Amino acid sequence: MSYLKPHELAEAMVEAGASKVGLSAKDTLIRAYMAGAILALAAGFAVTVTVNTGNPLIGALLFPVGFCMLSLLGFDLLTGVFTLVPFAVLTNRPGCTPRAMLRTWALVFAGNFLGAMTTAIFMATILTMGFTQEAGDVGQKLRTIGEARTLGYAEAGIGGMTTLFIRAVMCNWMVSTGVVAAIMSTSVSGKVIAMWMPILIFFYLGFEHSVVNMFLFPAGLLLGAGFTWADYLLYNEIPTVLGNLAGGITFVGATIYSTYYRHNGVSPETAVDAPLENV
Repeated sequence: MSYLKPHELAEAMVEAGASKVGLSAKDTLIRAYMAGAILALAAGFAVTVTVNTGNPLIGALLFPVGFCMLSLLGFDLLTGVFTLVPFAVLTNRPGCTPRAMLRTWALVFAGNFLGAMTTAIFMATILTMGFTQEAGDVGQKLRTIGEARTLGYAEAGIGGMTTLFIRAVMCNWMVSTGVVAAIMSTSVSGKVIAMWMPILIFFYLGFEHSVVNMFLFPAGLLLGAGFTWADYLLYNEIPTVLGNLAGGITFVGATIYSTYYRHNGVSPETAVDAPLENV
């Protein structure tokens, strides 16, 4: 079958997390770098489409192409490893220790950031003809996004930071659902369809994704936006990373693990699934 049953999915999630911990530092960095670069390019594409059409829904509908490409190529986003790796540690997979988990997270963060920054530099260069002219409407949009989602949150005080954190939680609820849905299907078409839906939701609703923001905000800064690197880190990136971590672990990883991996002490091999029509 091209579909994994829920208890099979839970087992596959744990194994996927263990495989990521087991990668060498070189492989982890390369895969994370490419994931960050591709997702950043998709974000730049979606912003350009939104500006040129005046319709953000079109941009959101097309943005998931980047997520699908990087997932099918086996590249890693920080949001995905936040969800998958902890449960490999929890089940005591060989080599999966808290220290190894933190190492994996750090390497993926670094790779994602370097990849997204590379795309940000490339896009800023293209939009300004090598920094010799104004960036135009797309550049203005990138500046506006960065200012609204750093200084805007800061000006709103605790309410703004609470909103930022919740948006980050809900973002990885959707993104990690996409990651898990891709594991659930064993066909390319099934994976793409399953990933597309939750990624579309997060992007259109303006939730906060730490890796997408690694492109949007540096690009805005390179194009002359009115906020600083400190503003970006304090009023967006760091809270977004924490919210993404909380959302992926709680709303996706923990829920599937707790109800399917070990349900009332029954092993996944002997668990009985409800009929699909009742799910």
